[in-house]
Amino acid sequence: MKPVKRFLVLRTWTVTHWTTAILGAVSTFLLLGLPTDVIDNPVFGRAIDETPWSMPVLVATSVLAGLLLGTYVGVPFARGSARTGSLGGLFAFFAIGCPVCNKLVLIALGTTGAMNYFAPVQPYLAVAGLALLMWAFVRRTGGAESCPLPDASGVTPHR
Repeated sequence: MKPVKRFLVLRTWTVTHWTTAILGAVSTFLLLGLPTDVIDNPVFGRAIDETPWSMPVLVATSVLAGLLLGTYVGVPFARGSARTGSLGGLFAFFAIGCPVCNKLVLIALGTTGAMNYFAPVQPYLAVAGLALLMWAFVRRTGGAESCPLPDASGVTPHR
């Protein structure tokens, strides 16, 4: 299937698909944006200001995560795609987070190590996270047109 044709599957989505995708995108935006303080809030803070690319990465991650979640409506979870999408979200979380606010990074590298070694890697984590989410979405939509689901009566349409 051609890459452009994969995205045409979105034209066949129902209201349930789109509702799930939108709720998933908003949830991802809040779940990643609030604790990393990319979305300003009184509960969480940052020792170092966010980078200029943090918000665009957060938005792109949220959109891709929502679209990926929408592909699971009425279709069983495929373990590989779910793991790939989760790993992409985790990479994005580490990418947009404050390098010295991450306890795991601080324990492993210390403050100086976090700034000298982890902070320069964060843009690469962002790209890797977005690529993994895109890959999971492409894998999920790859067979959508070639293997139609049965309709409400249980009959699979023939092509």
